[in-house]
Amino acid sequence: METGKTKLTVLFDPPFWTGVFERESGGRYAACRVVFGAEPRDCEIYGFILDRYCHLTFSPSLGVETEPESRRNPKRVERLARQQTRPTGTGTKAQQALQLQQEQRKKERQILLRDTREAEEKRRFLLRREKRKKKHRGH
Repeated sequence: METGKTKLTVLFDPPFWTGVFERESGGRYAACRVVFGAEPRDCEIYGFILDRYCHLTFSPSLGVETEPESRRNPKRVERLARQQTRPTGTGTKAQQALQLQQEQRKKERQILLRDTREAEEKRRFLLRREKRKKKHRGH
């Protein structure tokens, strides 16, 4: 049976409140950044997760080392939970995943811009050629 973990970190990234979704499953790690705008309340975050989580675009997945499941000391688990709830910001894995996502979008945008530029140049060339033909024919 495959298990997965999802974590949401909400932080203030001036001037907006942002959320970083981190997803770990099957030995793979992916992250997604969402801009909330004004400070979101708990009910708004819960509604966002219910309504829009399936439509989020996560970064390309990275490999992650998995630690074996073992019985943990309850006090240690409580301490880890307290550490995770402290506001620390985005982790380095999340930053790497978001950087990959940003680079991927940049490449897609460059390809799209290049295609539109080439299409516009081709259209202009055809117009010039048509104009020359009309002048040559004496129209």
